[in-house]
Amino acid sequence: MTKTEEPYGFWPSDWTAEDAASASCDFAELLAGHGGAFWIQYDPADARNTLWYWRDNQLRCLTPAGYSLRSRVYEYGGGAVCLTDEGVAFVNEADQQVYLQPLEAGAQPTALGPGGDRRYGDLRFDAKRQAVLAIEESHEEAAVTHRLVSLSLRNGARSVLVEGADFYAAPTLDSAGERLAWIAWQRPDQPWTATELWCAPYSADGRLGRAECIAGANGGESLQQPRFAPDGTLHCLSDRDGWWQPWLLQDGTWVPERRCARAAFDHAPAPWQLGTTSYLPLGNGDLLLTRIVDGYSLLFELKAGAQARALATAFSRCRQLAADAHRYYCIAGSPGLTPAVLAIDRHDARVEVLAGGERPLPTAHLSHPQPFSFSSGSGEAAHAFFYPPTHATVQGPPDARPPLVVFMHGGPTSASYPVFDARIQYWTQRGFAVADVNYRGSSGFGRAYRQRLHEAWGVVDVEDACAVVRCLALRGEIDPARTFIRGASAGGYSALCALAADAGFAGGASLYGVSDPLALRRVTHKFEADYLDWLIGDPILDARRYRERTPLKNAAQIKVPVIFFQGGLDAVVLPEQTEAMVEALRARGIPVEHHLYAQERHGFRQAANLADALTRECGFYQRLLRR
Repeated sequence: MTKTEEPYGFWPSDWTAEDAASASCDFAELLAGHGGAFWIQYDPADARNTLWYWRDNQLRCLTPAGYSLRSRVYEYGGGAVCLTDEGVAFVNEADQQVYLQPLEAGAQPTALGPGGDRRYGDLRFDAKRQAVLAIEESHEEAAVTHRLVSLSLRNGARSVLVEGADFYAAPTLDSAGERLAWIAWQRPDQPWTATELWCAPYSADGRLGRAECIAGANGGESLQQPRFAPDGTLHCLSDRDGWWQPWLLQDGTWVPERRCARAAFDHAPAPWQLGTTSYLPLGNGDLLLTRIVDGYSLLFELKAGAQARALATAFSRCRQLAADAHRYYCIAGSPGLTPAVLAIDRHDARVEVLAGGERPLPTAHLSHPQPFSFSSGSGEAAHAFFYPPTHATVQGPPDARPPLVVFMHGGPTSASYPVFDARIQYWTQRGFAVADVNYRGSSGFGRAYRQRLHEAWGVVDVEDACAVVRCLALRGEIDPARTFIRGASAGGYSALCALAADAGFAGGASLYGVSDPLALRRVTHKFEADYLDWLIGDPILDARRYRERTPLKNAAQIKVPVIFFQGGLDAVVLPEQTEAMVEALRARGIPVEHHLYAQERHGFRQAANLADALTRECGFYQRLLRR
């Protein structure tokens, strides 16, 4: 087919912002039980999270109108549902309380627990005592307090199991219900820098016995996802050897899972949310696990005495694992499909898509991620995915190169993955190239890479953003004079810092991005209250460093237009912070756009707002290209 020529950045496309927003459905919290599988589905059409139940090839929604499943413990939530003997327990988004939901069609949820100004997350079912275990976040006058609690299914009575640490995660029972393990950490540590693994037995009268710290007491080690195998062996992911890999407790000694120990791969992402399951001990020494390879999160089965078996090989990111006697389950993504819930036959590895997995764009329109590494800083390697502009019937002029949009992910200790991203395809359909950067400090590339942001935020991430442009320009992939940088939350901070560094970008976008770290430090929630000290330094001892890395104080150094998007209910980056940055740029005569979405929080969820922001951002860049 002969393609027509159109200027890069202005290609016509039937793939609208509304199409992109509607393709932003996602899944979470996958569980196996009651003869089938359960998962939470997020739909931007109504901005709700609903629980779905698949059994005997039948799929139905269990969540009645007026309810939405979402925990806000630590603000980022997770672990909003668990299975019980009679049905499910879930956290309702509106009031953050735990509800019981029977499986019968049309059944209404009933509240469990004491109510009040408390939030719950990381739910686990205690079958022996017929209770729900949960992380409780109590908002009190003097402080926000976290505890590990038990909520009785019989009478809703609440009992405190563990308290005293600043944070808790991953309460885990052995199959007999006789031992409880959990993760704890203290300020100023983050869950990806240093945590502890604790364990306690239950006594005959049902009380939790004396707790013992069994790993992480010496610091410098991030532990996550403790799991008991069916035989009672305790496993846990640890990065003590430089990578999040499975270890197991044998005769009181921690030993690495030998089939993973020699491979330099992470087996989990950074635990920003509760309830992550990236590996499962299956019994008889078998494991189901994910392995992050060059940014791809791949699924493997490890059986005793056999080679590792790759599963769901058509997918580039697998997460949230579950298993029953006949199937493995996971949530999976791929470059060409929307997120999907998969069932994988344990015998022949046949894959069945239970939900999702649609193909929003024909293959000829689809831009595929190209992983690559590039040199940055003092010769260190950084990583990214490159998406070239792609269209079935349009091409750019032969003597031109496309403009580039650099994506900086949030976190900042998070990561980008090579999966279908409706926003990226929106850009590439219009003749933009995209670089999705896993800058130094991203997770999935080992502890040392993740630690590169220590006291270096606003420096190494900016170096990587600039280096990726130079690399792609040298390869002849993009026009270095027409580049833009954008990011959300922490990614918005990196974008603003890059613009203040006068790094050659023609413009940028900040979506609820940090513009004043000290202002954020004063008002941010407990989970991240010390994170900025780790990322930048002590605000008093390192005051100069803060001045040098505060976009608001360096507004005079930004000489190109910027567009801002902000949620009115954002509790992480308050609207006032973005407004101050906007006014500082306007006062200096810099062209600025500012769009406030009154009912959005930290991360936009409503389809209309997602589409509006995408349309406005693209139009903003196109106006700059016309200059």
